[in-house]
Amino acid sequence: MAANTLQRFTTNMKKNAFLFQELVNRDFQQRYKRTVLGMAWSVLSPLLQLLVMMIVFSRMFGHNVEHYVIYLFAGNIVFSYYSESTNNGMASLMGNAGILSKINVPKYLFLLSQNVSALINYALTIGIFFFFCIIDHITFTPAFFMLWYPVLCLLLMNIGIGMVLSALYVFFRDIQYLYRVFLTLLTYLSAIFYTLDSFSPFVQRLFLLNPVYANIKYWRVIVLEGVVPSAGFHLLLAFDAIVFLAIGALFYKKFNHRFVYYF
Repeated sequence: MAANTLQRFTTNMKKNAFLFQELVNRDFQQRYKRTVLGMAWSVLSPLLQLLVMMIVFSRMFGHNVEHYVIYLFAGNIVFSYYSESTNNGMASLMGNAGILSKINVPKYLFLLSQNVSALINYALTIGIFFFFCIIDHITFTPAFFMLWYPVLCLLLMNIGIGMVLSALYVFFRDIQYLYRVFLTLLTYLSAIFYTLDSFSPFVQRLFLLNPVYANIKYWRVIVLEGVVPSAGFHLLLAFDAIVFLAIGALFYKKFNHRFVYYF
């Protein structure tokens, strides 16, 4: 069954490759439409967020943390990517209701295009992050080559969560307000600006139930400790990605024919 689903997905992507490319271009252009700095905001936005966090949290949490700016930046870029990807994904169906109500195309194309646009921004931010690592005298080790893994896992997880949110948003507009509250809560549960040293080992393990924090932790272990996380950690990230992606696919499969009645 999984093989048939993957084959069907591959066939649809090849068939609609031109449309998908145009959607990605449109999403990326609309993001910076009528802005003076354009794509520069992809870099400036996380830098300004980092600056604000440094000013607010450095004195409270940074004095006992070596390379605190990098510690903070790693958490910030991962969370920002998650937030941008899922927020944009939530509106992917309703934002293209005019197209979907007239043309029969796979609905996940619009969600995937939003995720590709967010991924491009994430890649640009990672480049700036590495530049900060050089300034802060972080040693680049072979472990850095494994950073593709958390990026891939988070991408798949974001697609799955985006599917769930976009499906719910079609039927319940209130989900956008509830999700904003959830993101605020998730910010504080992801240890972006503080460490877990003061918590017991049991509580520290509980934090790993938050897949966003698990992804942030992977980055920090590689960048700040110079080692590759354990095999169990890799399985945890893969488990989170597969579970959310499967749930999202089930949502789309179940409600696929009902979406059009609510556009």
